[in-house]
Amino acid sequence: MRALSTIALQLYDYLVVYLGLLWLGVLCLVYSVVTPLIYLLLPKRWRRNIWRVAIMWMFRLFLGSLNLTRRCHFDLEALDVLRNEPALIIAPNHPSLLDAVMILSRLPNVSCVMKADLMNNIFLGAGARLAAYIRNEPLRKMVMLAQQDLQSGSQLLLFPEGTRTIRNPVNPLTGSIGLIAHHAQVPVQTVLIETDTRYLSKGWTLFRKPPLPLHFRVRLGRRFDPPQHTHAFMAELEHYFSHDLVQGSAFYPANELPPVPAAKS
Repeated sequence: MRALSTIALQLYDYLVVYLGLLWLGVLCLVYSVVTPLIYLLLPKRWRRNIWRVAIMWMFRLFLGSLNLTRRCHFDLEALDVLRNEPALIIAPNHPSLLDAVMILSRLPNVSCVMKADLMNNIFLGAGARLAAYIRNEPLRKMVMLAQQDLQSGSQLLLFPEGTRTIRNPVNPLTGSIGLIAHHAQVPVQTVLIETDTRYLSKGWTLFRKPPLPLHFRVRLGRRFDPPQHTHAFMAELEHYFSHDLVQGSAFYPANELPPVPAAKS
C-alpha cells in the first residue's frame, strides 16, 4: 500500500507541474487573443490601467489554482499593504521565474521592467505592451520611460539583480534602479522572496519537474528614501539584501539555494 501511495503521489506531482504550466500557457494565450479587442474598444486613457488589473487577476487565478493542489504554497499577503501606496519602486531579489508573477498577482497598478525578448514573446508580449511595461534596453530610454510612469502615479517593479540569482544570497546589483529612483525622486521598497526550491531558477529548464511540495514566501523589507547619491545608495542596497536575506530566511540557512537534484540516468 505504501508503494502504491508513493507512486500515486508522484503521478499527482507530475500532473500538478505540467498541467500547471499548460494552464498558465492557456491563460496567457487567451489574454493575447483578447488584447486586440481591448485595444480597439477601450479609450486610450483606460487601456493601461484596466489591463494591469486584468494581469493581476490572471496571475492570481494561476497561483490560486496551484495553491489548491496543496503541493505548491504561496504566502504573498505581505504585498497587499502596497496596493494603495503612491509611486514607488518595488525591488525584490530574484530566485525564480515566478517572482514577477507573484508580485504582479497582488498589485493592480504596477509597471514592470522586462527583458526586450520577452516583450516579443507570443504568450507575454501583447499584454505587456498594452499594460505599458518597459523594455530594459536601451538604458537611457528605459530610465526615461520608468521616470514618466512613476510620475503618473504608477508603481514600478524592477529586479535590482538584473537576472535570476546565481550567487548566494544575491548577485551584484545593477545601477539602473538607483538611476531611476534618483531621477524620479521616489522611494525604493525592498521585497524579500524566500523559497525552498530551485524550480525555475537560472539554468532550470522550463519542463524539468522539481521535487514537491514547493514553498514561496514574500515579506516586505526596508524602504529606502529617494537617493541623492546613486553609488552610495547602490552599495547600501546591496549590503542590505545580502545581510537581510541571510538573517531573515525561514526556509534554509543563509537563504542559500538548495543544490540542484542530480539528473536521473
